[in-house]
Amino acid sequence: MSAKQNGVPLLDVNRDNAPHREEFIDALTEVLDSGRFLFGPDVAELECELAGYCQVPNVVGCASGSDALLLALMALGIGAGDEVIVPSFTFFASVSCITRLGATPVFADILPGTFNVDPESVASLITEKTKAIIPVHLFGQCAQIDRICQIAGEHDIPVVEDAAQAIGAAYHSRPAGSWGTIGCFSFYPTKNLGGMGDGGMMTTNDAGIADRLRLIAGHGMRPRYYHQVIGINSRLDTFQAAVLRVKLRHLGDAIESRAAIADRYDRLLKDHGLVGGAELTLPQRDKHAFHVWNQYALRIGGGRRDEMRSFLAERNIGSEIYYPVPMHEQECFANTPFRHNGLAETERASKEVLNLPIFPSLTEMEQVRVVEAIGSFYSKAARAAA
Repeated sequence: MSAKQNGVPLLDVNRDNAPHREEFIDALTEVLDSGRFLFGPDVAELECELAGYCQVPNVVGCASGSDALLLALMALGIGAGDEVIVPSFTFFASVSCITRLGATPVFADILPGTFNVDPESVASLITEKTKAIIPVHLFGQCAQIDRICQIAGEHDIPVVEDAAQAIGAAYHSRPAGSWGTIGCFSFYPTKNLGGMGDGGMMTTNDAGIADRLRLIAGHGMRPRYYHQVIGINSRLDTFQAAVLRVKLRHLGDAIESRAAIADRYDRLLKDHGLVGGAELTLPQRDKHAFHVWNQYALRIGGGRRDEMRSFLAERNIGSEIYYPVPMHEQECFANTPFRHNGLAETERASKEVLNLPIFPSLTEMEQVRVVEAIGSFYSKAARAAA
């Protein structure tokens, strides 16, 4: 989608990819000519490059971020009777990986500022049945992963980092995916490092776990036609790896652009007098985190979030709600056993969060249009109330 009629798209993958078109064509042509569409050299090279980028010794590619989470829990032996602590304010895949294995999701609440999981909520939910913790690094900002790993370590519980939205992010200067037992990433096209289709990867500091992840991702087969465990088929194909290697070369610049866009939103919203009350709250930045801004998430208070979104849509300005229905309220889990100790902040966030357009090629003029439209919404409301 591209901007038209003075509108602003929520995202524009084509515009972001356009400057690298010739690099993509060259890389894909090499794969095409090689005929090595699976297990080609680009896959191993990408894993090596990402190991350096994420500061971990082991990276295993797979078919999607969702598969990465599932494979992580399979490698840890999670199954029926086990409990896994996870936030409810997250994407479906963070929870479905638990229920697919017959385990029980235990939902932790979130912190109101960053929308990331509250470590103390996690601590309050641990029982003898807790076999893993899945903190989600939401919107491109790490959760308080140092405290979460400390809590987990006290109970000898593995941590699986859901870093699907957070490649390049860090906490205390240590990269996302390098803290826990296993880190899980997505290469869905809208991610900061996005492919041209599905793809994912897992990171780990443990060579034995890396070997088990690779085994399970390949049907549990080693050698060929000899199946040691019941695995799945989850391979990162060579075309996607070739594309991702191109995009990885430009990831630093893309993150810098996103950060500049986030800073500009902050400034513009303040300059327009839209910040300071309870009706609109800017994204909170954890002082210990390096934020990569996969999303720019406002809080719209006063029960007016949906009205605001409709107002923007009428002006051809994209926005999205991540996430309108928390996982514990999803229809598909209605008959699934789960537990929690209260999710007040999760439920409040689902009614207030509104995500604005943010992608590397978003222009300053487009941002001005977004902010002016938000200002018009509040001006119109003030006039109606007068």
